[in-house]
Amino acid sequence: MQKPLTFRDNFPQILATFLGTLMAISDGMTYGWTSPMIPYFTEGKGNIVMTEKEAQFMETINLLGSASGLPFVLYLVNKIGRKKSMLIASFLGSLCWLTLIFAPNKEIIYTARFFAGMAGDMCFVAAPMYVAEIANHMIRGFLSASIYLMMLLGVIIVYTTGAYAPYYVPPIIGIVLTTSECILFPFMPESPYYYVYKGEKELAKKSLQKLRNSSDVDAELNDIQQSVDRQKNNKGKLQDLVTNKTNRVALILMTVLNLGQHYSGITIMVMNLHSILENAGSTYIDSSVAAIIFSVVMLIGGSISSVVIDKFGRKALLIMSSVSTGLVLSSITVYYHLKYNGYDVSSVSWIPAVSCMIFAATFKLGLGLVPIVLTAEIFPTTIKAIGMTIAEVWYIVGAVTSVSVYSWLIDSYGMHVPFYILTVCSFTMCFFTIFFVPETKGKTLDEIQLMLGGK
Repeated sequence: MQKPLTFRDNFPQILATFLGTLMAISDGMTYGWTSPMIPYFTEGKGNIVMTEKEAQFMETINLLGSASGLPFVLYLVNKIGRKKSMLIASFLGSLCWLTLIFAPNKEIIYTARFFAGMAGDMCFVAAPMYVAEIANHMIRGFLSASIYLMMLLGVIIVYTTGAYAPYYVPPIIGIVLTTSECILFPFMPESPYYYVYKGEKELAKKSLQKLRNSSDVDAELNDIQQSVDRQKNNKGKLQDLVTNKTNRVALILMTVLNLGQHYSGITIMVMNLHSILENAGSTYIDSSVAAIIFSVVMLIGGSISSVVIDKFGRKALLIMSSVSTGLVLSSITVYYHLKYNGYDVSSVSWIPAVSCMIFAATFKLGLGLVPIVLTAEIFPTTIKAIGMTIAEVWYIVGAVTSVSVYSWLIDSYGMHVPFYILTVCSFTMCFFTIFFVPETKGKTLDEIQLMLGGK
């Protein structure tokens, strides 16, 4: 019988996860940077003045950079490894923050935002792969979830410092974070799965010994070897995602979960929180304060989820999250529908503000975090780089299309119509989870592959 794992046993994995994902905090800052900075540039508070359209292009160019980075990360994670790919991402991120401090014009800012998107994409493909492959299966959910929590921490940092501190403060924080990863993370071991995949079993053993804080790793190393050998019939080609049953199931799950995240409203909420509250006619809270509270609540909800994900499982959190999020969205929908039909809702104009804050918690409880954990678990080693890159593509597609559809619907039909769609999508995610999403809690990566294949 295997002895219970202690904190000492798990500490090397926890430390490697923390040092390897400092870039995730920086990426969260990059993601939220435009929210406080658009008013900074449009109101002429600095040396560079932009129109509203020019300032909003900083968001678009960042997404374009994310999409452009996909081929590079797909090549690098298998060619040079997960660890070195994460280091390249952090180094590139550091250069981008440095450029923002000294940028003489908006064109240089656009360039920095483009490459920051590329660096962030590399981070959010390589880091989940690395963490899922180094973690003991009993704490894999917690460690994988920590990547997203650190990104949320970055959003909070940039919302507060961007709104209330000088312009150069967020970039300096970003430089400190990314430089720290460049200096400290090289001392951490590479993924043992990657070493086995490359045929370097002795290096895999040394890596596993460091990660498990034990010299007795032969049994687990053999399990990894058998897992990789069993997956060798997948040559890591793009068509293997469709022709192989296990990969095909993983692809469908990942696609629905990633699109479901955005069509349950998260990107719409994050990017349009100010206008949502203003259209509600709420006078109870300032939009800047609301944004900070919203991000803090997201972090709290995500933290709770990361603690309980390995206890209650992925499915339970997804079901609870999608149902509760659907109920919250339905309350916002009813409010806006009544307002659209001419009813006096001034006495209950607090409902959208409160509902948005509850949404931040219920969404992060499962919908906002579990898909990231599952995506890192369900693809085999030989196809993981391609699978997670495709996952990132769908994530970007979901973000861009959901915001575009939202803007079109409110302009054409009113504020309540897109919220009807978000509500339906959220409840739909509940039924999809019940009938199609497998429970991966407590299972090794090899057991997950056998389960997806129906074995």
